[in-house]
Amino acid sequence: MSQSALKAAADLTLLAHAAFIVFVVAGQGLILAGWMLGWRWPRNRTFRLIHVGAITLVVLESWFGVMCPLTWLEFRLRAAAGSPLAADSFIGYWLQRLIFYDAPSWVFTAVYTSFAAVVAVTLVFYPPNRRPVATRRQ
Repeated sequence: MSQSALKAAADLTLLAHAAFIVFVVAGQGLILAGWMLGWRWPRNRTFRLIHVGAITLVVLESWFGVMCPLTWLEFRLRAAAGSPLAADSFIGYWLQRLIFYDAPSWVFTAVYTSFAAVVAVTLVFYPPNRRPVATRRQ
């Protein structure tokens, strides 16, 4: 694979990572807004279960000290391209600045766990809809 293809793959991986973060964070914001505004769609069972699964994955990774697979893949692709940082890519530069911070690991674990607690409380007090009962057609 060429260096430019590896860099493009790394940027795409970083973009997927950013989309995952937006799904988790903005998804929770929209769930809370939906609760307050009486929207129906934030109670969609599939959406809520995927959302809970996503934050659970992040929390478990932080508790067990496992590097995010998307972070690992992006770093490996950049290293293979000979460019460990995304500074040579506009998208890579800005997304890395928005996503990655330098702090002790316990800080991230505390933030992720606290966020997951908000998600869990929301799940209990504003639960997803139950699956509709199948109706018979005669």
